[in-house]
Amino acid sequence: MISYDDFAKLDIRIGTILSAERVLETDKLVKLSVDIGEEIPRQLVAGIAAHIRDLAALVGMQIPILANLEPRVLKGVLSQGMILAVSDDEGGFSLLMPQIPLKNGAKVK
Repeated sequence: MISYDDFAKLDIRIGTILSAERVLETDKLVKLSVDIGEEIPRQLVAGIAAHIRDLAALVGMQIPILANLEPRVLKGVLSQGMILAVSDDEGGFSLLMPQIPLKNGAKVK
C-alpha cells in the first residue's frame, strides 16, 4: 500500500503519439515521440513491439505517460518517461487511452 501523498507525486499526463519506430537490434523496444503539451515532444522507449504489428497505427493515438520518471538510456536511446499499458496472464495487451480527445498535457488525477 502507498499513501495518497506518494500517489500524488506521480505526474501522469495525456499525450499524442507523433511517431513510432523500432529500436534497432532489439525485439521488444519501440521509440516514440509524444506531445504532452511541452515546447519539445518527449522521446520514450517502450517494450511494446511484440504487441503492436503496425507502428504507423500508433501515430495520432492519445496515451497516458508518466512524465516525471527519471530519464534513462535503453539500448542507446534516451527515454524521458513511461507509457501506461496493461497486460494479462493470457497474453492480452492494451494501451490505455482516454475515451474522448483531450488537450495534450492534461493531468490524470
